[in-house]
Amino acid sequence: MSAIEDLVTELSRLPTIGRKSALRLTYHLLKQPPEQSKRLAQALSVLTERVRACERCFNLTEATLCAICADPRRDAAVVCVVEEASDLVAIERAGDYRGLYHVLGGRLSPLDGVGAEDLTIAALVARVTGGGVREVIVATNLKLEGEATALYLQEQLVPLGVTVSRIARGIPVGGDLEYADGATIAQALVARRVMK
Repeated sequence: MSAIEDLVTELSRLPTIGRKSALRLTYHLLKQPPEQSKRLAQALSVLTERVRACERCFNLTEATLCAICADPRRDAAVVCVVEEASDLVAIERAGDYRGLYHVLGGRLSPLDGVGAEDLTIAALVARVTGGGVREVIVATNLKLEGEATALYLQEQLVPLGVTVSRIARGIPVGGDLEYADGATIAQALVARRVMK
């Protein structure tokens, strides 16, 4: 294999990057000064050497505990469970949540061979069993696998005496009812709340 083909193959393994995009990226890199490609390679190398999972929540960090777990101002009694660290970033971007997190590292997907033992569910159960957690907010994605994961978590956590809640579903802010699908409207009606 040529160096160009090697890079195209590796880039095309990234999410949302097909072979054509990988080829364009490769040719773009070849047009840049060699120092730029070397900086990219160095950044990737440092990334894989330094970044690891937080010992408590499995968020990505360069320290033993991520900045969120290390922040004493966060409410340790509320834990929001997400599938991936990128989901945590999305919730943090909203700026309203002040509890802690737990990153599962994926979602249950028997067809893909992903079971409970492949995720950090046992660590979550141990964390709740250890005490101090009063509520677990399940914020898995609203797809079939995310729903299955949410139900499994509910089965594991409710017997431990902790409140288990699920993120609401419905019409997005700024969305028009006429463009929403029937399932979204139905969920919005089910998750309605009293206006005060």
